[in-house]
Amino acid sequence: MDNVSNVRSFILVGFNETTNYRVPLLLATLLYYCVILFINIALILLIVLDENLHEPMYILLSSFCINALYGSTGFYPKFLSDLLSSSHRISYEGCLLQAFIMYSFACSDLSILAVMAFDRYLAICRPLHYHSFMTKRRLSQLVCFSWLTPFCIFFMNILITSRLKLCDIKIQRVLCLNWLIIKLACPEADTFRKNISAYVTFIVYLSHWLFIVWTYMHLIKTCVRSRDDRVKFMQTCVPHLTSLMTFLFVLVFDPVYMIFGSTRLPQSLQNFITIEFLIIPPVMNPLIYGFKLTKIRNRILGLVSFKRKSIPSKLRVS
Repeated sequence: MDNVSNVRSFILVGFNETTNYRVPLLLATLLYYCVILFINIALILLIVLDENLHEPMYILLSSFCINALYGSTGFYPKFLSDLLSSSHRISYEGCLLQAFIMYSFACSDLSILAVMAFDRYLAICRPLHYHSFMTKRRLSQLVCFSWLTPFCIFFMNILITSRLKLCDIKIQRVLCLNWLIIKLACPEADTFRKNISAYVTFIVYLSHWLFIVWTYMHLIKTCVRSRDDRVKFMQTCVPHLTSLMTFLFVLVFDPVYMIFGSTRLPQSLQNFITIEFLIIPPVMNPLIYGFKLTKIRNRILGLVSFKRKSIPSKLRVS
């Protein structure tokens, strides 16, 4: 192909091995997507409707859940429609949009985790300054930072990718990712600007990781000295650490596999490795926070016990 303008659509080759078990996969995916929607929307509504949960940590958690809905909706509806279709094509513009959503979703998660780490650092290490610093205005600025930073960075990345000349239209997975599109670039394509943007993105998110490590070094130092701080750390920081480790595992696993893994793995397993960041965190994170954070757990248990009491009373009335 002479020019990128000649590419009007891509073929998602990753669906080739789904033909024999399309119906079970469709039903399982639909059920799983409904679970993602239910638990994330339920947690968001719980935080919005309960004034006792209008605190920075819970507002950031609701932002986390909104981001999970954003990323999941960028993948699952298209995936489900492709399972129903015999033609697994995606338009050029749709592919770039999906790649943007996938990367901005993943890196928004990291930005939100960095802001959460900062919130816990202030609450435990600087408790006297916490309320004076973490005002509503400052909190809204931090939430905007966690969303706008990845959006701006990956808008530029996708814009640069859209200028590449492509020599193939076959994407070897079930979704569009930026690196999969770049692999289709012609050998003579100028990737210098793309390399620069990749280095900038790496530096920005490496700084996020270093900041999180720095906050936890101070948190651990502080918690060693005080029993009350240790209790607070176990209640609020353990869910954050679990989410962080889950995020690190699912995000790093695919690049490590891409560099060192075998190309002889079944296509279905390669697909799973690629999309596991859309499978595990959107369900695991709200469950971890829902069960571990005392206020949310108590609120959920209160709602459940209220429903149990109301059902027998309705039966008696009837």
